[in-house]
This record gives sequence, C-alpha cells and structure tokens, in this order.
Amino acid sequence: METLSAADLLSALGHESRLSIYRLLVEADPQGLNAGAIGERLGLPAPTLSFHLAHLSRVALARRRQDGRCWPPWSEC
Repeated sequence: METLSAADLLSALGHESRLSIYRLLVEADPQGLNAGAIGERLGLPAPTLSFHLAHLSRVALARRRQDGRCWPPWSEC
C-alpha cells in the first residue's frame, strides 16, 4: 500500500462519524444498509451522512451498489 493511500484511509477513519459508519457497515448484513437506516441508527442528519458517505466512497471504504440504495463495506463490493 502506498503511503499516501494509507494516509487517506487513516484520515477518513480518523473522524468519529465516518468510523461509526464504517463499523456499522462492516457489522451489517453483507447486503449493506441503505442510507436512511445508517442515518437512523447513528442519529445523523441526511446532509451530514451524505457528506461522510461520499468521503468514505472517495477512499474506497464504501460504495453504492448499482441499485443506488445500499452501502456495503468495500470488502463486500
């Protein structure tokens, strides 16, 4: 793993909300969770959740499935 890549991953998980989202995705069903369920479980407003999911997606820690509804962790994609 390249140093910059490792730094980006650690930086993304260094934020409490993003770490909580990632942990929830890893612990969730392999099908992933929809954004509404993630927000509800963590008590995050939709705009905040969208921002954090986009950040996790940029560093390849989570991504949307083709149906656009689920956020499985990277290991399930």
